[in-house]
Amino acid sequence: MTKRLSPARILIVDDHPSVRDGLSLRISLHSDLEVCGEADSEDQALAFVKQTGPDLVLVDISLKSGHGIELIKRIRSLDPAVKMLVVSGFQESLYAERAFRAGALGYLNKQESNEKMIEAIRTVLAGERFLSPEISRRLINQALGASDVTKTPIEHLTDRELEIFRMIGEGLTTSAIANRLFLSTHTIDTHRENIKRKLAVNTAAELSRAAVQWLLENG
Repeated sequence: MTKRLSPARILIVDDHPSVRDGLSLRISLHSDLEVCGEADSEDQALAFVKQTGPDLVLVDISLKSGHGIELIKRIRSLDPAVKMLVVSGFQESLYAERAFRAGALGYLNKQESNEKMIEAIRTVLAGERFLSPEISRRLINQALGASDVTKTPIEHLTDRELEIFRMIGEGLTTSAIANRLFLSTHTIDTHRENIKRKLAVNTAAELSRAAVQWLLENG
């Protein structure tokens, strides 16, 4: 492997200032890595990518506006050379596969040790995948056509449906979700009906309770 002559430039994207500060501090302890910017939303992150051209973007799933999975897709479309690592508190089994499909090379829980964080960053910077043994097994099963057997109803939601389901759990109305995602209320209503069908719930109240419960259990 060719040794870098300058530190790898890293953009941190997370909607919590304290988390960004913590990640920045952990990264600053290593001379081969440097933070070139911080963002809390999808649009702000894209602007930083255009302005700074980072080597790696650390992406959270939940953002101030927008969504981590959609951000990964947009960065990949904007500049395929930028590598991406998801650093999130959300359930790995639900989001890791989605992140990989979107274009990320790794998925790491925020609670992992500093050593594991740096290992993940360097692995992804080298162009290699970083994933847990559990996700490795799931991806192998998926490749063999056996993944649907163990999927929960939530895992059958599309990326957009899951994003809307999470927002319902946060208490956002249809209009608020539409505004945040720049979609029509009709489109959001259609997604809500699809979510209800996949989760086998009949009313808006049942959907809301299910979303709130899921968010409490999954961060």
